[in-house]
Amino acid sequence: MVEYTVTYLEMKARPGYPRPQLPPGPPAALLHAEKPPVWYFLSLYDAVGSQYLWTDKHEESEEALRDFVQHPDMALYTLISQGWPAGFFMLDRREAGICDLAYFGLVPERLGRGYGKYLLQAAVHMGWDGAGVEKLTVETCSLDHPRALGLYQSAGFEPVRQEQKTRG
Repeated sequence: MVEYTVTYLEMKARPGYPRPQLPPGPPAALLHAEKPPVWYFLSLYDAVGSQYLWTDKHEESEEALRDFVQHPDMALYTLISQGWPAGFFMLDRREAGICDLAYFGLVPERLGRGYGKYLLQAAVHMGWDGAGVEKLTVETCSLDHPRALGLYQSAGFEPVRQEQKTRG
């Protein structure tokens, strides 16, 4: 059994920072996936989260995953750099007034190059662009990258509660 802490964060107003510019380096593009297939989502999920024990989505049926990733109020964006995925995020607008940053992360090969800050700030602005959004939410846990909580806070999210959990 592994014990971990989940931190829930919120942002109740659009941040004052401008839309981000891509960091210097190889050309990159942020692309919206329209009706992404389950395998595409899972490939990103695994590439980003396997070292942080992201396994929950593998326990869901193909149909449940398809309904999740292709829901009209979900949006999946992939950061492509040098022709391959460098990271991704998903915005969940299924609850009125709330945009949840459901998934966010970089592949290990792109950590420490400024892509995380860029990708998170882009996700925040895109989240606020949604009609009727009153707050953004995100959660992270002590199993995620050690700098994840600090990155969310630097982008303007504030912790609202914590929860202790275990998994086997």
